[in-house]
Amino acid sequence: MATCSHLDQVQLLQPRGAVAGCEECLKIGSGWVHLRMCHSCGRIGCCDSSPNKHATGHAREGEHPLMRSVEPGEDWSWCVIDEAMFVLAAP
Repeated sequence: MATCSHLDQVQLLQPRGAVAGCEECLKIGSGWVHLRMCHSCGRIGCCDSSPNKHATGHAREGEHPLMRSVEPGEDWSWCVIDEAMFVLAAP
C-alpha cells in the first residue's frame, strides 16, 4: 500500500460556502465530473475523470500535492506525487 510523505502539508480547510463547480471549468465554460479541493489553498478543481483534470494540474504546477474529495458522502484525500489515498481522522 502506498503511503503519503506530504501529510505535514495538510491543512484542514473547508469550502468557502457552496461549491459552484470547478473554478477553471466555470471560467472556460467546460463541464466536469467530480470535484476536488486543494488541502493547501482550498482551490476547487475537477477530477481526472473530467476532460480538463484541473485538480491534478493545480497539484503538479505548484507546491500543493494534496487534495480531497468535496463530493457529498466522500471523506478521502489523495496525494498526487505519492499516488496515495488516505482518510484524515477527526480531531
